[in-house]
Amino acid sequence: MRGFPTTRYSIVTASASDNADVRRPAFDALVTAYWKPVFKYVRVKWQASPDEAADLTQAFFLRAFEKDFFGAFDAHQARFRTYLRTCLDGFVANARKAEGRLKRGGHLQIIQLAVDAAERELQRLAPNAIDDVDAYFHREWLRTLFATAIARFREHCAARDRARRFTIFERYDLAEDEECRPTYAELAVALGLAVTDVTNELAAARREFRRLVLNVLREQCASDEEFHAEARAFMRSAP
Repeated sequence: MRGFPTTRYSIVTASASDNADVRRPAFDALVTAYWKPVFKYVRVKWQASPDEAADLTQAFFLRAFEKDFFGAFDAHQARFRTYLRTCLDGFVANARKAEGRLKRGGHLQIIQLAVDAAERELQRLAPNAIDDVDAYFHREWLRTLFATAIARFREHCAARDRARRFTIFERYDLAEDEECRPTYAELAVALGLAVTDVTNELAAARREFRRLVLNVLREQCASDEEFHAEARAFMRSAP
């Protein structure tokens, strides 16, 4: 598919490797990609408290690593995020049935969870009003994917002495409030540029960011077929 990354590296397949030096960093990257959607999903679907959701999130990924949950994933049967959510539901259901076996207190530490920040994001969306938890999980996965791509784009620009390009992109495309978004002319004045420079820099930033988003997406898909399906969905929804 034209314009899509050709690299075949996948943290999903690498996390099931027999080589520990390959498996552990890939699994860590997978956890980084999914812990926040998992935490919020457990809060919403299972109505867990923030502390319980944090403990369940830690325990789920620890068990997944120890028992190699993800090694049984078949890319021909489902998308990975669907498989992960199915594993998660089964894990939480069993943990609830065996109440008391999952010790509390945060001793199960496979990752550091920024729970407070995740909880603030969740509360802004009125969790009690979320009807479709599967769609919500997908949106939160995309949110985390975009955050990863944004961080990479910031590093990409800094390493190439293009901090101004990222600044323009951040102030315009990443503005949280549409009413507070500056015009091209206002950005030009603020940064001492011509309006045409702002236009060109923003166009270049969008091309580079799109490429990085697709790279991150490719890493989080287990097969070419899954990636192309996810990428087509992304391209249809992208502005």
